Amino acid sequence: MTVQFETLEYDVGGVKTVVKAIGKGKPVLFLHGASTLEGFDFAAGLADRFRVLCPSHPGFGFSGAAPHVAGMSDMVLHYLNLLDALDLPEKPHLIGFSMGGWMATELAGLARERFDKVVLVAPAGLNDPAHPATDLGAVAPQELPAFLAHDVSVALRYFPDGSDPAFAEAFGADRAREGETLGRLLAPFGMGHPNLRRFLARITNPALVVWGTRDRLLPAGQAPLFVEALPDARLILVEDAGHFVMQEKPETLSKIGDFLAG
Repeated sequence: MTVQFETLEYDVGGVKTVVKAIGKGKPVLFLHGASTLEGFDFAAGLADRFRVLCPSHPGFGFSGAAPHVAGMSDMVLHYLNLLDALDLPEKPHLIGFSMGGWMATELAGLARERFDKVVLVAPAGLNDPAHPATDLGAVAPQELPAFLAHDVSVALRYFPDGSDPAFAEAFGADRAREGETLGRLLAPFGMGHPNLRRFLARITNPALVVWGTRDRLLPAGQAPLFVEALPDARLILVEDAGHFVMQEKPETLSKIGDFLAG
């Protein structure tokens, strides 16, 4: 089934910013991870109760180039400006996945008054040495799907299978483009911020941390560290789910929706 999105476009500081929107109700701003390969179809699982806004980060997905981006602070500034441009009728909830969870942490830490509730799904950014993330640079491309989902067939849906050369070519070009922007994002500190706990401590909003117990990319052992650092947080561990927890266990979206609606 094809998920039908509205496509909204904004000029944010000279960067074409495309937002895929679906559903009606209280707005939810979703920040994606270090790639857009899995798309935004998961958002249909929240669209019965919320208006889900899924922007592509500058230099990622549907949005335009952003050669000025030199670190996460540039993304945080971009999203503060996008919030101004969206001019929403009420405070949105904020959801961040993976690298977008790190982004959401810095964004909510600096501007908690702009958001209602905050959800971090398998967030990156803490870089705790006791629970190290996988070095993606050391993972062979053909092995990547097994690091994204416990049930590898779920991740393989989003990768070329050799049957469509045009798709494979576009997939490679998209990953190269996003990888270049990602490299500039990570240049200061790698996949995180050495003081991320200080940002977490400022997020007094009700917060939810969601993690798949079989995440091979970002270990679920980090989950309690996020919960302990957040002033008002609860945790949902999803059994037998990998990094793509929302795609692998779609019922997770109902639990997130219940938290946001509660």
